[in-house]
This record gives sequence, C-alpha cells and structure tokens, in this order.
Amino acid sequence: MTELLKTTVHGDPNGTPLLIAHGLFGSARNWGVLAKRLSAHRQVIAVDMRNHGDSFHAAGNSYEDLAGDLAAIIAPFGKMDILGHSMGGKAAMFLALTQPDLVNRLIVADIAPIAYPHTQIDKIKALQAVDLSGVTHRRDVDAMLLDSVPDPLLRSFLLQSLKLGDPPSWKLNLEALGNAMREIMDFPHIDAAFAGDTLFLAGGRSNYIQMQSTHIIEAKFPNAKTVSIPNAGHWLHAEKPREFEAAVNEFLSAH
Repeated sequence: MTELLKTTVHGDPNGTPLLIAHGLFGSARNWGVLAKRLSAHRQVIAVDMRNHGDSFHAAGNSYEDLAGDLAAIIAPFGKMDILGHSMGGKAAMFLALTQPDLVNRLIVADIAPIAYPHTQIDKIKALQAVDLSGVTHRRDVDAMLLDSVPDPLLRSFLLQSLKLGDPPSWKLNLEALGNAMREIMDFPHIDAAFAGDTLFLAGGRSNYIQMQSTHIIEAKFPNAKTVSIPNAGHWLHAEKPREFEAAVNEFLSAH
C-alpha cells in the first residue's frame, strides 16, 4: 500500500464531503480560494495527487494508481462527492467506473473519458532543462523558461511547483510524469457505467470536450449533463471562478 496523499481540508464536517483532484502539473494550492468558497456549504478536501505538490513520489502514474490513491482517502468516509479537473477528472471518472460505491456525485472539469492526441512532454523537458543550481528566486527560473514556455500565465502556474531551498527542486516527479505521459493522455478501456449524478463542466473556448466524445460520455455516465462556461478555456476554474463555483453549487444543491 502506498502512502496517503497530502490533503488540505476546508470547512466543518457537514453532510457528504467534496474531494477535489487537480490536473497535471497542479496541486491543491491551485484550488485554495475556490475550495474555501465551496466549503461554505460542505467540507472540502483538496489533495495533492501523487508525483505532485507535497504528496509522495512513485514510479507509476496510471489511472489505476491515481484512482487507488483517491479511494484510500475516501474509504474512511464511506463515500464522497468528487470534483476532478483534467488528469484529476480522468482519475475521478476511473474511480467512479470501477468503484462506484465510493462516489456519491461526480463533477468532471473540462475533460472526457477518451484518449487525446496531444502531449505535455514539452513542459516536462522544459522544466528538466532548467539549471536550478544557485537559484534563490522564482524570477530567475521564470527568465530561464521564457523561450521554452512563452505563455506568462503557464510559466506562473508551473513555477508554483518550484521549491526554493538548499538545494532548490521541483515538487513534480518529472521523470515519472514523463514516462507516464502516454497513459495520462489516454483513458483505460472499461466496460462499465456510473449511474450516479454527474456534471461535466466544459470551457466555452476549450476543445477538450468535443461533440465526438458526447456519445462516449452518455454511454459511461448515463445520468450526466454538460454545462459550458462561456469565454473559459481549459483552466476554467481559474479563468471564471465565480461562474465555476455557481455551477458546482447549483449541481450539488439540486441533487
């Protein structure tokens, strides 16, 4: 059995807790403000997924591994509502399909249970190429990433996983994530369906949930509905936090 994931808990125990699973290169820290706001109506538990944040590093990063980690957090509670974004959304879907008794309601943020043709291996290589020796400020690493990661918002997001110290290091297990990149972009074949209430939240400017994946979502999650958040991209919870919060609260309060 692996270690338990690092958790950040918001709010007092009240009804069914909400578990938040972040996406690739993220952490519970990225969800801090939103998790606190959602905890006004329920307890919210945000996790650092394996090979991210302050959770343990491991060689494996398959969806079987990720779902098992989430199951270990949920088990003492009986079941939880789960909100997962991107990679965390796939882990949450895999858990719901394979261990449905642990999942009460499911919220999937801008991802579908399909394989995607693109890769994020370029981000891995960019971070691995940074010489961290002697680094004392994040701005130093920001400058080193300027050419390989030109988007300032993406650089800022990645730099949240930089641990300044002696020596400085990445909280991300870059080797393991790089080795598992094909698995992360894929989704395991599962001949199962989750009958629980499910909400798919899509970014209006994102193409992660496309028309061709609708029939797959309907087959695997027959009680799902999809809501699009206008003018939001893949990081819809960060770009449109108020709209995202409202959609989550409406779904959870209505079911």
